[in-house]
Amino acid sequence: MTFEKTALDGVWLITPRRFGDARGYFMESFREDLFREHIGDIRFVQDNESVSSRGVLRGLHYQKDEASQAKLVRVSRGAVLDVAVDLRRSSPTFLRHIAVELSADNGRQLYIPRGFAHGFLVLSDTAQFQYKVDNAYCPAAEASVRYDDPDLAIAWPMAPGTEPLLSPKDLAALPLADAPLFP
Repeated sequence: MTFEKTALDGVWLITPRRFGDARGYFMESFREDLFREHIGDIRFVQDNESVSSRGVLRGLHYQKDEASQAKLVRVSRGAVLDVAVDLRRSSPTFLRHIAVELSADNGRQLYIPRGFAHGFLVLSDTAQFQYKVDNAYCPAAEASVRYDDPDLAIAWPMAPGTEPLLSPKDLAALPLADAPLFP
């Protein structure tokens, strides 16, 4: 398993080793000892999974204050463009984002620490998206920033003239200027 620092403070790209033959492959998707050695002592408390179709955009989501969550995300079927946005005012990478293709084929994972908004756009016909979080879901602490906020300037790879498929929650997401941020 390789652990690579990204351009964003605290965000890591993790690539598990795959051992394959004619039957398929085997990989370790998480090892606590290696995670602790490279990233830190994070205790994941909940696993989540979503299945979405091409053009679905989920995000940019986060939980506020003490309910904030660190995430370890991966795709087990299909492909997505995964995006993390640093919302920590004290961070040297404040308001910068990273966009990484995660797919079942490349096996890559992204670790996103607390204080980030997160979202993804489905690039394949279907995508099965899995993630671990270090804090339980708290509906009262939910927050969302608009995926198309001009101050973030995220280049979502959509065909000209097409719009992503959004949930009602994502349609009501706040512009960055009105969103709660982290210290």
